[in-house]
Amino acid sequence: MAPFTLFGERNLDSPFVFTVFVALKEKGVPFTLRFLDLSRGEQREAPFVARSLTARVPTLSAGDFSLSESLAIVEYLDETLLAPPHARALPAGVEERGRARQLLGWLRSDLAALRRERPTSSIFFEHERATSPLGDAARADAEKLVRVASTLLAGRNGAPFSSWSVAEADLAIALMRLIANGDEVPPAIAEYVAAQWRRPSIAAWVALERPATVEAILA
Repeated sequence: MAPFTLFGERNLDSPFVFTVFVALKEKGVPFTLRFLDLSRGEQREAPFVARSLTARVPTLSAGDFSLSESLAIVEYLDETLLAPPHARALPAGVEERGRARQLLGWLRSDLAALRRERPTSSIFFEHERATSPLGDAARADAEKLVRVASTLLAGRNGAPFSSWSVAEADLAIALMRLIANGDEVPPAIAEYVAAQWRRPSIAAWVALERPATVEAILA
């Protein structure tokens, strides 16, 4: 298979680029990370549009083939980099895989008020941190997120699936929107997110050099 190139935004605060980066790290395959400045419209330049089709990041290239949209890329990686020898990005069992897809899809399509008031950039850049409490709609979203997470973590030794899935990375970064901004979460949720943040694939993303200083959220 041709070498992989992952195209992402230069601030490295996209939760969707994060998903693909973590999946590639978990698969244990080499890849090159290339940056686009979305604020300058580089994603709309003809060479990238021809590569991406939808003019969006993340886009993953492998030789003559390129694919955008994070969920499509995760599925592609699981179907081309088979387990074994590669780790799975999604659970092997049909029901658990369905639940992981549900979680991934939901985190991308719901919680709009929370995502607006606690953007992913606030996790990585101190100047983006919240200076006011959550509004009513965002607070309702936060309560829903914590309820879903608590339900998934109950009854399975504190893990949502029988083996780790990239959906856990997405759940962790969604919850980190709250933790990084000082919003209260239950201790079990905070401990779960801290454990995910220490996972090598996720820690590698956090450690990437960004245009501004990244403050450590969890020791």
